[in-house]
Amino acid sequence: MNKDNLTQHISQQFNAELEEVRSHLLAMGGLVEKQVNDAVTALIDADSGLAQQVREIDDQINQMERNIDEECIRILARRQPAASDLRLIISISKSVIDLERIGDESTKIAKRAIQLSEEGEAPKGYVEIRHIGDQVRKMVRDALDAFARFDAELALAVAQYDKTVDREYKTALRELVTYMMEDPRSISRVINVIWVLRSLERIGDHARNIAELVIYLVRGTDVRHLGLTRMREEVEGKPEA
Repeated sequence: MNKDNLTQHISQQFNAELEEVRSHLLAMGGLVEKQVNDAVTALIDADSGLAQQVREIDDQINQMERNIDEECIRILARRQPAASDLRLIISISKSVIDLERIGDESTKIAKRAIQLSEEGEAPKGYVEIRHIGDQVRKMVRDALDAFARFDAELALAVAQYDKTVDREYKTALRELVTYMMEDPRSISRVINVIWVLRSLERIGDHARNIAELVIYLVRGTDVRHLGLTRMREEVEGKPEA
């Protein structure tokens, strides 16, 4: 599937409905991407005000998820889409779930940011948060760009990069556990950092999920649980459906 498919229906109203729901998904994605960025920035800068803004926007994201779900249901009921149109609606309806969960994880980070700001001392692990935070923010941005452009190759790159994030998360976790064992006074603060890193790792997982849905949308194959090698074969070795 590509962008041209959205303009090939006899019914211009159907074209408009598909484009509108896709636009709403991307708007929700842009808001979620900002939420991730602000949550990490709030923690690094000890900005409790920004962290509170991240928490407050969560209700808006939840409402956007509900609205997009309703749009998808209406299109399914009225248009009974088939082939690539059906894949588009399915991909959107599943992607909003991952976007909402990215929002939830960002809210958790914001909550930890407020707690750490109140403690007043920047604990060990902020370098790792900044680094992994930059990585997962790029994953979210690239996953959304892949959806906007129907770009299976970019989606594959997002899925592949998730392995790097997982590896660096595990390395950071080991270092922080060792640090807590050496300095028991740091346990409370470092546990908060570990939870932040865990949320960032989960955000990377959700970005990968969206990337896999883009590949399904463009290539017509469900690549979940296939592994990166099979996924690469589907993207690089198969013409567009």
